[in-house]
Amino acid sequence: MNQHPLISVVVPVRNEAPNLRPLVEEIAAALVGIDFEIVYVDDGSSDATPFELATLATAFPLRFLRHRHSCGQSAAVITGVRAARGRWIATLDGDGQNDPADIPALLAHAQAEPGPVLIAGHRIHRRDNWRKRISSRIANKIRAAVLGDRTPDTGCGLKLFARELFLSLPHFDHMHRYLPALFLRAGAKVLSVPVHHRARSRGVSNYGTLDRLLVGLPDLCGVWWLMRRGKRPQIEP
Repeated sequence: MNQHPLISVVVPVRNEAPNLRPLVEEIAAALVGIDFEIVYVDDGSSDATPFELATLATAFPLRFLRHRHSCGQSAAVITGVRAARGRWIATLDGDGQNDPADIPALLAHAQAEPGPVLIAGHRIHRRDNWRKRISSRIANKIRAAVLGDRTPDTGCGLKLFARELFLSLPHFDHMHRYLPALFLRAGAKVLSVPVHHRARSRGVSNYGTLDRLLVGLPDLCGVWWLMRRGKRPQIEP
């Protein structure tokens, strides 16, 4: 496995054993011809996830880490990015609803930009139930109004960014929902790119809608405070 791949695909999972092999196979097929690695972070699974990951690591350019106890999706993403060795990071949800075939296009968009950038997936045709679609639509409108992040779908798990810039951001629980605002605060450009979205075919959701709603308002206030306090000095030549 290359110690310095071009891109690391970071996938946070909890109790997703049935989805692991199909998604890993899709990632590998999508990135043929690109120097890549896959980094899974098992967020305290109680099913066969760790055993399945160990098996997959013998056949694919895959490494995995495990949280002893579940710490949440953002913590898993942070762990994965820290462990990743690629210059670029692509994040995917572990349930198979994001399509890995979209990653090369997102990478091309990022490489075409002259400065720091976050490429955010935009699920034009969502394959979720009505409750998730409505709650996401409301959350996106409120978030955009408060933070001015100009991103239509901040909840999409498919994103691509430079590892170094991500590591410079403030890290906190649930930060993955506010990446566009945090990247803008850091002086980066944010581009939303249409991506495919698929219905979940195996297992059940492990990070629920109620959890997001309960923490949403305090998180929004905290990020709003960060945005107001963020200043980028202009260095004179």
